[in-house]
Amino acid sequence: MTPELVLIPGGEFPMGQADGRDDEQPVHRVSVAPFRLGICQVTNAEYDEFRHATGRAMPPFRMQPEFADPAQPVVGVSWFDAVAYCEWLEKLSAFSDQLSAFRLPTEAEWEFAARGGLEQQLFHWGNEPVFERVGYSTRWAHGPEPVGTAAPNAFGLYDMCENVHEWCSDWYDPGYYSVSPADNPQGPATGTRRASRGGAWRHQIKIARCAARSSIPPEFCYADYGFRVACDAGGNPRK
Repeated sequence: MTPELVLIPGGEFPMGQADGRDDEQPVHRVSVAPFRLGICQVTNAEYDEFRHATGRAMPPFRMQPEFADPAQPVVGVSWFDAVAYCEWLEKLSAFSDQLSAFRLPTEAEWEFAARGGLEQQLFHWGNEPVFERVGYSTRWAHGPEPVGTAAPNAFGLYDMCENVHEWCSDWYDPGYYSVSPADNPQGPATGTRRASRGGAWRHQIKIARCAARSSIPPEFCYADYGFRVACDAGGNPRK
């Protein structure tokens, strides 16, 4: 069961937010090459197939009722678990000769995709408050929602900036934007924390700004952390 991916066209955009947190500054123009990104966060059902095939341990929250729906995003996965899932997908795919390796998106790719073509707007729909989103007051009562149940952004991506935090491939450095290369930045060479993006169900404000950054050590497994997969634009088994 390969997650469905959509082609993100690539391009140049101003990354960060001038009036955001310190680690979102300075705003700097970045270009990303075309790539493919999962339209949804990886689900429990998709991750279950991986762990049953490989013998990887069940995530710590998997059987708790608030996280047990097969259509919910898998949570409680470390950065290493997410990378292992991507590597398994590459071996599993019958189309592997047409695909670059499955991987996690970079921070730059993630932010470009989350914005859906809008530059310097707070959210993928513009600057209107999150509280005005349809269903905002009733969603995420006890955990993440099943994936794909809210409106997608202009690229056809669901749950960007919401539901669960998503692991990125980069090491995290709060000062990285001041030294970031302009073309396809990959993050610092080393670090102690891995970057993550997006809002999560257990925060007071459930939807994050497109520019908002977060990070935790890669071995941590939290009930509001999941991921989605990416690959280069060379091919795709679904689209």
